[in-house]
Amino acid sequence: MIRAVFIAAATLLALAPLARAQSFDTPARAAYVLDHTTGTELLAKNANEPLPPASMSKLMTLYMAFEAVASGRLSIDQRLPVSEHAASYGGSSMFLDTTDRVRVEDLLRGVIVLSGNDASAVLAEALSPDGTEAGFARLMTERAREMGMENSTFANSNGWPDPRQRMSMRDLGILASALIQDFPTFYPIFAEQEFAFDGRVPSNSQNRNPILGLGIGADGLKTGHTSEAGYGLVGSAKQGDRRVIFVITGLDSTEARRVEAERIVNWSFRQFAQRDIGEAGTRISEAEVWMGEQGRVGLALAEDVSVLLPVMSSEDLSAEVVYQGPIEAPIEAGQELAELVIAREGLPETRVPLVAETAVARGGFMPRLKVAATVLFDRFGPEGVALPGLLPMTDAPAPAAEGDS
Repeated sequence: MIRAVFIAAATLLALAPLARAQSFDTPARAAYVLDHTTGTELLAKNANEPLPPASMSKLMTLYMAFEAVASGRLSIDQRLPVSEHAASYGGSSMFLDTTDRVRVEDLLRGVIVLSGNDASAVLAEALSPDGTEAGFARLMTERAREMGMENSTFANSNGWPDPRQRMSMRDLGILASALIQDFPTFYPIFAEQEFAFDGRVPSNSQNRNPILGLGIGADGLKTGHTSEAGYGLVGSAKQGDRRVIFVITGLDSTEARRVEAERIVNWSFRQFAQRDIGEAGTRISEAEVWMGEQGRVGLALAEDVSVLLPVMSSEDLSAEVVYQGPIEAPIEAGQELAELVIAREGLPETRVPLVAETAVARGGFMPRLKVAATVLFDRFGPEGVALPGLLPMTDAPAPAAEGDS
């Protein structure tokens, strides 16, 4: 049976009631905003729609290249050849030619800072199972599925217009989160505002991310633009201990992209605040135990927990503990038993695992017999089964003595 125990919000945290937080409207065709620190989704507009990602899809190539370096399949100082296919790409470019052999580190910067279509293709061909960019694109799609990106398919490594090249804004958010979390050594490259390479093209040496250097904590990730996709940006900013990731696409100019990116960052940090729920080990509630030495077990937080809340909210925080119970013994200390479900106005619910505070051994013969007797008594009521020594016969007449009439 699923059990739900409602917890008073005041036992979790105290909040000063103010006015309701303002919703956010964006002119972007699609958008996704995630508080990376708490995992709270702040905004989703057409977030699951597969759309042309333009150069934002280079983030998938970068993720797989970082994986290859981390596993030793590529080295930072390794020099890679440039094929005719890679050199043929126009658009944003490092202007590589087939006489070049380029260090992997320079190629990574060429993709991140310069958005080089050619650099992306060089990395793709080096990692492809058949040496082609198309072969690498198939791997990109497979890896995306493994990472939980259900609305992404790839035909190339760099976002060159192709009807088969599609990503949703939520998928790009998943990818950005993974890049930040999985590759902290490489992530600072995304904040670099200039990369001159060998000086061959001074006009293409600046990072296109429009909010780097604005003093709002922006430190990555990748712009994108084609005539079909419009102007887009996968961005991230950190202020204090909080990090926000956002994805926008379908804007009509570089200026509209800059303005909207800055608006989203400011809204995300100003309208929401992080609040602590409790530290790991804090008892939240308790659960019934079946056939154990004890009849109940404490339910505690498995890890430190904080939630995101609108800074101007008049609504109470509601929370409940949900578990399938009673829980059969034996129970190990730290065993996950339940969930703390926290609901806030205008935000998705947060589900936090709760674990057994202590171990509960399986009861011996007498405790188990008493439990069984209690169950029978509850099921059949006072006129049900009599179990001598455990439950008295209720409302049953005493037997007549021999010889009484």
